[in-house]
Amino acid sequence: MAEAERIIGTPDITGAEGSGETGPDGAAASPEAGAADGQDTGATAADAEAEAEAAVDRSPATRRRRIILLFCVALVAYLLDLGSKMLVVAKLEHQEPIELIGDWLKLDAIRNAGAAFGFGEAFTIIFTVIAATVIVVIARLARKLYSLPWAIALGLLLGGALGNLTDRIFRAPGVFEGAVVDFIAPAHFAVFNLADSAIVCGGILIVLLSFKGLDPDGTVHKD
Repeated sequence: MAEAERIIGTPDITGAEGSGETGPDGAAASPEAGAADGQDTGATAADAEAEAEAAVDRSPATRRRRIILLFCVALVAYLLDLGSKMLVVAKLEHQEPIELIGDWLKLDAIRNAGAAFGFGEAFTIIFTVIAATVIVVIARLARKLYSLPWAIALGLLLGGALGNLTDRIFRAPGVFEGAVVDFIAPAHFAVFNLADSAIVCGGILIVLLSFKGLDPDGTVHKD
């Protein structure tokens, strides 16, 4: 019997005893298991970011719709501004101001050679160049535009910039030196027009979108 045991041999259990931890079923755990567990948090964050990126619809059709919306908003803002200025020049210029809400809000036609709200009248040409630059920048951003709110914000900026730039080019005293028609006159505030309002509304919306981490291409980032 002893001779048979010597020939068959006994199980080598020393390697199993020194191999480390075992799983619930008694099997030895693989060395990579701990490392994989340590990477769970990073993998989860990366997966969440990848899912957010994948959720953005970047199809050509979506970009085309956003661009169409941008130009539609810009066109509406531009036409409202242009029409209001034509009406003011024809009916209100060189006339007494019209009181809408007593002394708090009036319609008073003036010619403004400066920037929005009457600031910087000595830099008419500079403001004209800035307006033209804004239009070019918006046109470039439109190539990667997939966000609906950004399309509205950029449309307001574009329409307002075009409205005032039209005055700069076509009104007296000359090309790129023309005075902008302003007519909305709140009490204790500068006189402005609808183009100024569109620019301010678009700018405020862009600031809010930036605080929320929403980019023009539709991605959301967390700082």
